[in-house]
Order: sequence, then structure tokens, then C-alpha cells
Amino acid sequence: MIFKRIVCIIYLFSLCILQKGIAQNSDTPNTSTIMSDKLIQPPYLQSGDTVAIVAPSGILKNRDKEIKQSSALLKSWGLKVVIGEHVFNKAGHFAGTDAERTEDLQKALDDPKIKAIWIARGGYGTVRIIDGLDYSKFKEHPKWLIGYSDITALHNDIHNEGVETIHALMCTSLTDDLEDIMASISTFKKAIFGTPLNYNIKGSKYNKIGKAKGQLVGGNLTLLHTMLGSSTSISTDGKIIFFEEIGEYAYHIDRMLISLKRAGYFENCKGIIVGDITKVRKNTTPWGKPVRQLILDVFAEYDFPILFDFPAGHEKDNRALILGRTVEINVQKDLSTLVYPE
Repeated sequence: MIFKRIVCIIYLFSLCILQKGIAQNSDTPNTSTIMSDKLIQPPYLQSGDTVAIVAPSGILKNRDKEIKQSSALLKSWGLKVVIGEHVFNKAGHFAGTDAERTEDLQKALDDPKIKAIWIARGGYGTVRIIDGLDYSKFKEHPKWLIGYSDITALHNDIHNEGVETIHALMCTSLTDDLEDIMASISTFKKAIFGTPLNYNIKGSKYNKIGKAKGQLVGGNLTLLHTMLGSSTSISTDGKIIFFEEIGEYAYHIDRMLISLKRAGYFENCKGIIVGDITKVRKNTTPWGKPVRQLILDVFAEYDFPILFDFPAGHEKDNRALILGRTVEINVQKDLSTLVYPE
């Protein structure tokens, strides 16, 4: 009887240790998302380098003109261009089937001769293929990925692989008169060729003044919200978060921000940069406050600076931002600055 009791005690003690270990491990972040402060910077482009144009999201129906225009623009800068085999394919909402879109993007990621990947358009679709991507060859030969909106999913995923990306215009952003979007094109060119990006931003009465320094992360608000709880979501600890949005109801914007807040997304960040929040849809019941005030209300309890009206997002003036790199922001009511100090 004594022997059985001893065996039982040993078993219960071992079980407690095992359960404690499981509990500790459940609180341990996924090691694939634990990155050093400094991410890998892909080589800047030089004359003669090759850029791939691919379409991992929405259909490019009647958008041949913009793809030709994008190719001509890159060639005018001394670059070579390859266009994904399936870019103009059609599969309902998407630019080809999931398998076809994955194939084009994977080839571009794997090919060491390709130095940058420029996304043709956003829309919706990247999240459907992201889990099938293999970054092993990409990490051996890192290259710039450029886009915005739905491409936020790729920005986040590649951030977790430890590589910088560029939030900037896409091929379908080009207009008949490029003068209309010259600021977007100019900063896009600077970003891919390595000219320093520093911005002076007009003031806003909604700005929450202060200074902050941290790694810049973010993208489209809907996609940041969509990534929540998945392996593609990013750690925002010690970072400056940028977000932009288009075509949402005010209560949708509030709901997404509150969801992120409840998940601890903003708990340890250093600052917020709010890009374009445009074409806010009107609900039958008015929200009752400007969307900028809505955002301030969500962040009322935090003491980090908030910079409004940064020109990046779904409008013509879509300035390039290097995501994953440290920035310094100085937010004031009259004039704010965003500087890449390195």
C-alpha cells in the first residue's frame, strides 16, 4: 500500500510539472515571428536589374494599358521587366486560380536574377495563397516586394521572415497623365534605388504631439485585422504602426481598431501613423464624430504620438514607405516629420 501511494505521488508530481511546462510553452511566441530589431535590407536596384510584375490578388480585366505603362516606366529607369505568365488570367474575382497566382509569385520569389517584385494590383486574394509560399530561396537572395492594400498580407508575412518591404504604388496606380501622381512615382523610385526617404507632413489639429523611434510596420487596416490571430500577424512591440483604409463605414473602422486593441496590438507600440482614410461610407445611423476623432477616442488611454494625414494609401498621392526599417517621427500640430535615420 505504501509503495502504491509513493508511485501515485510521483505520478501526480510529474503530471504537474508537465502541465506547467505546457502552459509556459503556450505563452511562448512562435519562434518564426521572433525577429531581431534590424531586418535584412534587400539590395537597392541598379541599371540593368530585373523587376517582375505579378498579380497575386484581383483580376486585371481591361488593365493591359497600365501593365504596359508600368513596364515602360521601369525600362525608362534602365531596368528590365518580366511579367508573370498568369497575370492576365481570369478566375472569377481573381487574376487566375490560386495555383496560378501562387506559381507566378513563387517563381519571382525564387529567381535570383529578379531584384524586385512589383505587384500589379490589390483587391482581394493574397490571403488565399499566402500559406502556400516558400521563402527559403527568397531569403538566400532577398529582393524588394512593392505594393499596398491587399499586399499588406505579404508585407506582414515577409516581415516575419526578417526582410524589409516597400509600401508604395502598384501598376494599376498609374494614370494617363503621370504628372498627377508624380510624388508617388518619385518616392517609389527613390525607395527602390536607395535615395533617402524623409518627409515633412502638414499639420493636423488632431495630431497627438510627441516624438518616437521604432521599426515601421503596418499597411491596410482591414488586412491587419484579417491577419490577427494567424502566423502572419506581426509583433508590434516597440514599433510604429502605420495604417490606411478606404470605403469602410465608420463603425467598421472602429470595430477593427477595437478588435486589434483588445488583442493587445497597440499595448507596447511607440506611435501611430494614420494614412489616408477615404471614401468613408455613410450608415443609416450617423457615427456622430469625424473619423479622426474616432481614431483618437480608440487611443485615448495611450500616451504615444499619433500622426494624422500621412499621404499614403488609396489616393493619388501615395508616398513610399520602407516597412521593417527604423523611423523617427516628430509629431506637432503645425508640421510633423518622418525620418529614416540610418
